[in-house]
Amino acid sequence: MGEMITAQPSRTGERAAFVQHLMDDIKALEYLLDNDLFEDDVVRIGAEQEICLIDEDYRPFGINQKLLKAINDNHFTTELASYNIELNLDSFELKKDCFNLVEKQLRILLLKADKKAKGLGAKLLLAGILPTISKKEVGLEYLTPIPRYFALNDMLKTNKGGDFNLKIRGVDELFLKHDSVMFEACNTSFQLHLQIPSNDFISSYNWAQAIAGPVLSICCNSPLLMGRELWKETRIALFQQSLDTRKTVSALRNQTPRVGFGDDWESGSVAEIFKKDISKHRILLTKKIEENSMEKIKKGIIPELPALCLQNGTVYRWNRPCYGVGGGKPHLRIENRYIPAGPSVLDELANFAFWVGLMKGRPKQFDDLPSKMDFKSAKTNFIKAARTGKESLFLWCDEAYSAKKLVLNKLLPIAYKGLHKCGVDDVDIERFLGIIEARTKGRTGEQWQVSNYRKLKKDFKTDKSLVLLTKEMVQNQTKHLPIHQWKDIDNKRPFGKSQLVKELMNTHVLKLHENDYVSMAKAIMTWNNIRHIPVENDYAELTGILSLRYLNSLEKSVDFEQTTVDRIMVKEIFTIGPDQTTLEALELMKKHDIGCLPVVQNTNTLIGILSKSDLI
Repeated sequence: MGEMITAQPSRTGERAAFVQHLMDDIKALEYLLDNDLFEDDVVRIGAEQEICLIDEDYRPFGINQKLLKAINDNHFTTELASYNIELNLDSFELKKDCFNLVEKQLRILLLKADKKAKGLGAKLLLAGILPTISKKEVGLEYLTPIPRYFALNDMLKTNKGGDFNLKIRGVDELFLKHDSVMFEACNTSFQLHLQIPSNDFISSYNWAQAIAGPVLSICCNSPLLMGRELWKETRIALFQQSLDTRKTVSALRNQTPRVGFGDDWESGSVAEIFKKDISKHRILLTKKIEENSMEKIKKGIIPELPALCLQNGTVYRWNRPCYGVGGGKPHLRIENRYIPAGPSVLDELANFAFWVGLMKGRPKQFDDLPSKMDFKSAKTNFIKAARTGKESLFLWCDEAYSAKKLVLNKLLPIAYKGLHKCGVDDVDIERFLGIIEARTKGRTGEQWQVSNYRKLKKDFKTDKSLVLLTKEMVQNQTKHLPIHQWKDIDNKRPFGKSQLVKELMNTHVLKLHENDYVSMAKAIMTWNNIRHIPVENDYAELTGILSLRYLNSLEKSVDFEQTTVDRIMVKEIFTIGPDQTTLEALELMKKHDIGCLPVVQNTNTLIGILSKSDLI
């Protein structure tokens, strides 16, 4: 997906040519498999680090192109949102100090990026979901202005046939309709790559699916989205729904989501997985390809399979099969896409070592997974882990285990054996798997975030709490400590004054409808001890406001039981935006002698209310 695709396919001829190349790539892949041409005598690891860019107020900062120009290093590239970048690490052979080498390169490159970011007034943060992302930052104005991203957005919207719907229920709920794929940009991950022998690919892939739930449960780091506590790893639900192109139809039929876990154990060869995905998912993007892959094979050249790789890049399996060529030799990889970024570099490396150790330590009885475990159990385990994290109860080989017991008693021993078998240095094995053990017994990233967010909410409004939480995450990451050693936030220390309206506004707003009776309006205001209440129409647009003082002045002249709100509400409304300053709000209240300001976005969509008492 990093290629410069300039536009969505517009001419039938271009699309037909790409489809033919796609079919030929499958033939070429099968030829390589049948003739044992894959590099199966070496195992390499690699990773991709997605990074959030934030400003000095700890909010999303859309400067990725400026920053990449300043960094000037091919390891870095753009992401969908202008407040994200991606760092592609080198591959290392799985042996000796390989994880130490990954850590060293990651720290060096992050330090390089951080220095350049500071020169632009920016900071870096590793987080599954940046807590301070708001509805504003998922607008198309924050899409990185590169043609391939616009093409992808246009094609996904065309396939969907309308807006994308988000419905995520956790402790809180998020119900939204959105007009672009930009909610996908809220997700940042640490993607892991492991080279797999071609003759063991299906067994390895099925094992990767089986362990996904338990592994995810102790890696969760994305519990918050726009101030709402949702899933322990909200990225899983958010990514699927933000790119869900399935149409709602009246027929009862199964439709495979473009982002998903899969429907069954795999069989055959890796070619069968690619065939299945081509069959189930429409082609979104095409590009001009000069030479047929089979023709290249006839010339003794290993093909890149460009059409297949482009199509595979638009199908988002949580465990994605990948084909690549390095040093003139083809290889196969599994890309683990479900691990979130953060909470620290050490946590990420521990997650990496744990997953690789599990993959390479697979017990022989799991070579044929369909005979050991029902696929629906593995899929249920994954969904449970995303929803409930370390608090999950898993079904493993028909026995129930808590996440803690399964990881400590079953999976960690397998990971130790796997890393020892690959010749990884003992000191690194103990260091990284020791972090997994301590985190399993202690706190995960999501548990630290939720605990401290709830604590902050006792003293601050939602936005201010999210800012303070993000600030603490940045500071903790600079200390190079794993999450189980992070301390709680001290609410008693000074945090500075609030500068923006959204830091102080109340988002839990009671509202009236124009057709409600005044008697009910007054009762609601009295019951809830509020002085002002906004009024909306059938389209959820702000149309008026009522104050308790005004109602009291009308009590003798108006029959509250027979009069509707629209008859007496104040229609000349003074409003303010969430990103305006508290000083502007105070001046507006003084100028018009009013006690509150509805906070609106997109002209008249109410998102909060700010009163004089909030400012005081």
